Amino acid sequence: MDISSFTQIDTFHWVLDMNTFVGESYHQIDDMCIFLLNNFTLPPIRLWSSTSSPLLTAPDAPSPSAKIGVSVEDLAALSSLNVAAEKKIERLTLKVGKNLFNFMQSFCRVDGSKLVVPMDILDRWFKKFQEKAKRDPEYFKGFAL
Repeated sequence: MDISSFTQIDTFHWVLDMNTFVGESYHQIDDMCIFLLNNFTLPPIRLWSSTSSPLLTAPDAPSPSAKIGVSVEDLAALSSLNVAAEKKIERLTLKVGKNLFNFMQSFCRVDGSKLVVPMDILDRWFKKFQEKAKRDPEYFKGFAL
């Protein structure tokens, strides 16, 4: 198919109505390949879950529909749209935070409703973290996502 299969919404946005393009059997299409010019790439795209299948809807329910939108964005704006990278950074941060928490927990004591840790605990943790990374170049791969 070419761009004529898409409906242009405005200068930078187009929509492909999958019901018009392939009918109600659109749910049988699991993957779609989109070719972009100028060496742009997209990550693998999972179009919809199996729960969107018309076979799983009530008989009197309106027919489900599916639309695929395409947006052309300024290259400078793409970094703010990289949700996958943001999620990866978030998971990495949580893993490092858990490592810090586990380290702190081994030195803490309970004082009423508070956990008390030595004042230099962050310095000690960070030094240990750096030493492990120097000794074992594979250490950070354990934090890889």
